[in-house]
Amino acid sequence: MSIPNLPKIQAEPLTHGAFAPYGEVIEKPGAEQITINQGMCIRHHGLATADVTGEGGEVIINIFSGQPYQTPLVVGLVERHPLGSQAFYPLGDGDWLVIVCDDDVGVPVRPRAFLATGDQGVNLKRNQWHGVLTPLNSVSDFLVVDRGGPGNNLEEFEFPKDTGFIVTLD
Repeated sequence: MSIPNLPKIQAEPLTHGAFAPYGEVIEKPGAEQITINQGMCIRHHGLATADVTGEGGEVIINIFSGQPYQTPLVVGLVERHPLGSQAFYPLGDGDWLVIVCDDDVGVPVRPRAFLATGDQGVNLKRNQWHGVLTPLNSVSDFLVVDRGGPGNNLEEFEFPKDTGFIVTLD
């Protein structure tokens, strides 16, 4: 594969502190634990908060099946959801990438990439630029919580030809 001459960013570990400007990390360590069901179950409580807006909006739960990507990864498209947050939690144990960008008057800038493990999810803030679902090793299923209902909740930004960025793992 020929890799274009684009800016490169290295994926960094997904941590609560590093990811805080973009949303919430969803993982059991550090969560409040509540024993329920007569002591037979532990609830890992309040891992993230869904945020939806717009008349008729509702929180929906989906399962996405994502095809694996190879690195280095050329990123030419990002998207955001102006009417609701979007949470992803893997249903398997494979690593995956979380790619985010800041916003500069409607244009995604300053990309970052986070390497997530199979027991880490994220809840992206409403209107947060992010890459597409990016499993790394195999076809992977993800539980996705986002907004359903009327209104346009998807904005895509395709970088002009010969722009964008490349994500590397090392």
